[in-house]
Amino acid sequence: MERAVAPSIWDAGHRRTTIGLLTLVTLVAFEAMAVGTAMPSAVAELDGVAWYAWPFSAFLITSVVGMVVGGEVGDRRSPRPGVLAGVLVFATGLLIAGVAQHMAVLVLGRAVQGLGAGVVIVLLYVIAGQAYSSELRPRLFGAFAAGWVLPALIGPLAAGLVTTHLGWRGVFLCLLPLVAAGLALLLGAGRDEPVEREPAAEARRSNAPWALLAGAGIAALQYAAQRLDAAAVLLALGGVLALAAGLRRLLPRGTVRARPGIPAVIASRGLLAGAFFGMDALLPFILTEQHGWSATTAGLPLTAGAVGWVVAAQLQGRRADVPRQRVLRAGFLLLALGLVATATSAVPALGGWPAYLTWFIAGVGMGLGMPSVGVLLLDQSPEAERGANSAAFQISDVTASALCVGLSGVLVAGAADGGGALLPAVLAAVAVLTVPALLGARVAGRTVPPGQEASAAATTLAAT
Repeated sequence: MERAVAPSIWDAGHRRTTIGLLTLVTLVAFEAMAVGTAMPSAVAELDGVAWYAWPFSAFLITSVVGMVVGGEVGDRRSPRPGVLAGVLVFATGLLIAGVAQHMAVLVLGRAVQGLGAGVVIVLLYVIAGQAYSSELRPRLFGAFAAGWVLPALIGPLAAGLVTTHLGWRGVFLCLLPLVAAGLALLLGAGRDEPVEREPAAEARRSNAPWALLAGAGIAALQYAAQRLDAAAVLLALGGVLALAAGLRRLLPRGTVRARPGIPAVIASRGLLAGAFFGMDALLPFILTEQHGWSATTAGLPLTAGAVGWVVAAQLQGRRADVPRQRVLRAGFLLLALGLVATATSAVPALGGWPAYLTWFIAGVGMGLGMPSVGVLLLDQSPEAERGANSAAFQISDVTASALCVGLSGVLVAGAADGGGALLPAVLAAVAVLTVPALLGARVAGRTVPPGQEASAAATTLAAT
């Protein structure tokens, strides 16, 4: 009698799809991490210092639009052709940026990249929902976490080497053949199973204009946080109004209140991202301003956080038997612990060294939480709604990250510019960012509706 082989994301039926998904995730993440390293050289050569923020804002705005378009494509037709289109758009953006001779062309290239990246990231979630069972999704999202985090470890260094030896254009152009390889693997992995679509979904009006409005609101808020003058107040007010109007159409009803089920899952994604990335962007600034660390050394605690993220993501993938909402709650609590402990990085007498351990703990929290919300999203999304829900999922992440990074940056930068003590400002920022982490620990229990808890437990027991 032959022994049954347990399914795996690396078995013969999934291997090519897994490699293709991870290749595209890693390349999109690497480009996002590397562009910051290459941008100073680009603006210097193109004489575009005054435009410095625009390549980042353009990518952000169009990525939100791409997420909505990708969600609509995933719900209305097969996702694989949509991935092909999204990757081709992303590659076109890389090419435009790589050959740009004027800063306006570079901004255009970044905008095209953002549109393609938004489409691809959402549709990869749709494919994951189609091609992998509930039993395999924790491992898949653990691998996704590595695909996002590993570029944070090697991306800036690799981009620095490429910029030094090949020029900043090489950061964009060298990704083109790798993008083609990942796409070939994914499209050659098999065909989609036909999915019946409701006629109403085909006739539904696109939300892309609302996504453009929300993206513009996010960019206005970020720009206002950078200016910190009288005009910033008007910019911030306009940004809040635009963002609120856009999100009202883009997120499921009840997301702000974390209504049980999908709304709570999408809210949890935003709470995780906002709490973590708000401090992740701030920590190097604290170490350089308070303790005089070099730019290179100040980035090393972020590497510790990335290592914690990858390790925890792999560990959670091995325990598919544990209910995801419990893993998510543990992730939020560890993230809150890491955030509170990271306040010690601003204590002058400690020299900033506790940041290595405290940010590792925060990374462990993210490694438990991020894969869990991905699993919860796909497990509860009907086939015809996975695209829209995945788009809302990513928009929640981007929006909360931008808001928390801007808010924490204003608190600390204001103290630094005014010559005041940095420690009180850091404590205020930590307090603000810990609130969403603690709130998320409470919301985690609502990510599975009460009526579905028993069936989810039965499914988990059967899988083990």
